[in-house]
Amino acid sequence: MQIGEVAERTGLSLRTIRYYGEVGLVAPSGRTEGGFRLYTDGDVATLELIKTMKPLGYTLEEMSEVLEVLGALDRETAPGRRAELVEQLAVIRASAATRRDRLREQLAAAESFILRLDERAGDGG
Repeated sequence: MQIGEVAERTGLSLRTIRYYGEVGLVAPSGRTEGGFRLYTDGDVATLELIKTMKPLGYTLEEMSEVLEVLGALDRETAPGRRAELVEQLAVIRASAATRRDRLREQLAAAESFILRLDERAGDGG
């Protein structure tokens, strides 16, 4: 599919998709004869994964590392190497859980702040 359809499916801008290609996170799987980028369903899935990592504060480098581990897991068949990759995935998961917990704390603080504002607005003061 072309980049416009990918943008519609993922909710990402054309600029963002192009940027992720430029930095090596998800390059188009091909190009038309006219030079238009072509993406597969797998590319779209990768973009969706990147989109979920963004609010957790992952850097481009960290995103690349995650994608590398996941890609290697998909390709690797040697039991010893797979075990190493599964261990790396456990570390990634733990980091994601910590990031999620931090976001929950921030959300709770924001909710508390909004409640205080609402209380002040309600007391006429």
